[in-house]
Amino acid sequence: MPKTRTVYICNSCGSESSQWFGKCPSCDIYGSLEEVIVNSSNNNGNGHFSRGGWQSNTRDNNRDTTPAKPRTSVKFSDIHEQEQPRFNSGYQELDRVLGGGIVPGSLVLIGGDPGIGKSTLLLQTANQLALRLPRILYVSAEESGQQIKLRASRLGVGQSQEKPKKSKKAKSEEKQSPPEPNLYILAETDLEEILRELESLKPQVAIIDSIQTLHFATLSSAPGSVSQVRECTSALMQVAKRYSITLFIVGHVTKEGAIAGPRVLEHLVDTVLYFEGDRYASHRLLRSVKNRFGATHEIGIFEMVDHGLDEVTNPSEIFMSSREEQAPGTATIVSCEGTRSLVVELQALVSPTSYTSPRRSTTGVDYNRLQQILAVLEKRVGIPLSKLDAYLASAGGLGVAEPAADLGIAIALVASFRDRIVDPRTVLIGEIGLGGQVRLVSQMELRLKEAAKLGFKRAIVPKGQTYPTDLGLEIISVGKVIEAIVLAIPNNQNQTDMDEE
Repeated sequence: MPKTRTVYICNSCGSESSQWFGKCPSCDIYGSLEEVIVNSSNNNGNGHFSRGGWQSNTRDNNRDTTPAKPRTSVKFSDIHEQEQPRFNSGYQELDRVLGGGIVPGSLVLIGGDPGIGKSTLLLQTANQLALRLPRILYVSAEESGQQIKLRASRLGVGQSQEKPKKSKKAKSEEKQSPPEPNLYILAETDLEEILRELESLKPQVAIIDSIQTLHFATLSSAPGSVSQVRECTSALMQVAKRYSITLFIVGHVTKEGAIAGPRVLEHLVDTVLYFEGDRYASHRLLRSVKNRFGATHEIGIFEMVDHGLDEVTNPSEIFMSSREEQAPGTATIVSCEGTRSLVVELQALVSPTSYTSPRRSTTGVDYNRLQQILAVLEKRVGIPLSKLDAYLASAGGLGVAEPAADLGIAIALVASFRDRIVDPRTVLIGEIGLGGQVRLVSQMELRLKEAAKLGFKRAIVPKGQTYPTDLGLEIISVGKVIEAIVLAIPNNQNQTDMDEE
């Protein structure tokens, strides 16, 4: 009878330990070690595992004089370059995030908070693909077939096209209507049954919703454990690569926002996507953090409506409030997410504090970045902000993490402190250094083109930055943050003139 032993595996980083710790020794996360019983039949008795097959004792003590030659490897120059074929998902935003379309045989992992719309997005995508491809499989391990049918009827899934009112001619041609989508539903949690269905049906695209609810009967651990998630993903990957099946795998997320399970799960797949957004707001962001077939940090934007998710063709309008309603402490920046530029409105509020220590709060902006800019404004510009509360938010809740938003944050804070209105036709682009200087940023041409397309008239950018001159924008270069403050925030006379306009 094979011996067994107990190990403790971290469900965050996947490291193993022979004893339980309250905190993982590798990633320093508390409560992440889980007990796993493994088979020790391959143990050689010295605490090490035997590899089996080819062994080191086959070596001869005499020096091998045979000429070196490859056994299965090939020269890099002998590999012929082939363009990776792709097919459209039916949604341009999803194709953008995937790098231009779906690659056959790839594994895509999608994570997001509960109720954010992961299943809705994939069910709608499956319906679009089933209109053009012969076999699409949707595996639901969390819902029954009837529950999926109820949700699908609300989303319009399963209908080839929207049916208008029938005329006499339409009734006579009803037999020539296009076929319904080739979408197959499998409500199953047993991994072996799912693998048999994949081998039998051989769909072009299969969706697994979700990987944490699958169960491999050979393992004694519960569904969602480290060993179950790892073995299920590995088995699905082998079948997908063998039959060139594209797999979309839904993964649950932890309270920190990372995909639950071992880190090896993200290493096994080809693409990792995160579906983000405030569940109480209408828009959703699909962000790429890993992509073997395209650029990372691309985003796709959707809007949640009564019939599901719709693509957003002009995302800058979402992150811009009404430009006619001018208010102090508002500045406009241009943020770049991958190859997409977004015009975002930043709102700041500086007010006297009611407590011993002032309060700092951010929404959509890094908290440490706000603290750093407040220190620069007080030290280099001389604005007393250390005794005041400071609140900063991005319109629409978009996460703005890049340094190019620094100049807009600083101008919004100073405008709120002085109770002034920044010209709504001006965009601010630049990174602020600790010495108060405005540094260069990347993709300036892309940012300025987006601002010009939306009707902005002036842009304040770092000195020495290269930019096109035929955009119809008045471009002002600054080297210090105090220069940008003087140019962006008008004096009383200019403020009165702007209000009269």
